[in-house]
Amino acid sequence: MTQLFDLLALDAVQRAAFALLLGAIGLPIVGVVIIGLDIVPVRFAMMHIALLGIAFGLLTGVDPLLCAVVACGLSGAGLAPLARSASGLSGAMGLLMSLAIAAALLVLSISGVNAAGAFELLWGSILATRTGDVVLLGVIAVVVPGLFFLRRGQLALLLHDRELAACSGVRVERLTMVLLVLVAVAVAGAIRLTGALLVDALTLLPALAARRMAHSLTGMAWWAVGFGVVVNLVGFVLALLLDQPPGPVLVLLAGVLALAAHLIPERRTPEWQSSPREAVSPH
Repeated sequence: MTQLFDLLALDAVQRAAFALLLGAIGLPIVGVVIIGLDIVPVRFAMMHIALLGIAFGLLTGVDPLLCAVVACGLSGAGLAPLARSASGLSGAMGLLMSLAIAAALLVLSISGVNAAGAFELLWGSILATRTGDVVLLGVIAVVVPGLFFLRRGQLALLLHDRELAACSGVRVERLTMVLLVLVAVAVAGAIRLTGALLVDALTLLPALAARRMAHSLTGMAWWAVGFGVVVNLVGFVLALLLDQPPGPVLVLLAGVLALAAHLIPERRTPEWQSSPREAVSPH
């Protein structure tokens, strides 16, 4: 226990813990959006896009994570016109993944840049979290919940039925584009913490557990944030105590919580899925 307190006194550890706390506020709500829009595979596409951005950053000398965030954000905006259905996105995401990974490998080969630096971010390095990473997660922690709770009526309509949302006056195309950009940027922002390959621990798994517990879209968001805080902070402390990489520990803990939530007898269908009662007004 003394060793744990010694570790917690280190600036790098404190910065990592603060980053995980910020991530637990915004990223699980992104998971709620991913599940609601049925775009789970989008995180794989963003992982490949992020790798291309990282490769470009290593080539040009620009911050690789910043390049990854920009690349993912632009890709999310570009996918919006195809988001009328999950099937409309699947082909585009497959094409993006193939082109992005090929372009990334080509950039790394031509430039002679060490590929280890690019792939390091895919595996994550929580203790290497920098001030800029914390700032990005702080912005996500403010913007994502803010948009969610200010526009929860419109979101409930959109996640329940796209056509109903359009008929109710919701600007479906614009809202979908904003959501896709936020999802893409959030996935890129979580890369430093767990790596793109393990980003589910911060996004999807808390949201999956929350869906089992909640009766409303707002309730699902609150449950997701609660699960996210528990997973991130408890998992980080466990990783320090066990002297193990935090990323895999976070994923395993999040998976255990998600499985435990699904062992609870199923309740009635959440209101936001069966009837969007939160969406009395789209304004």
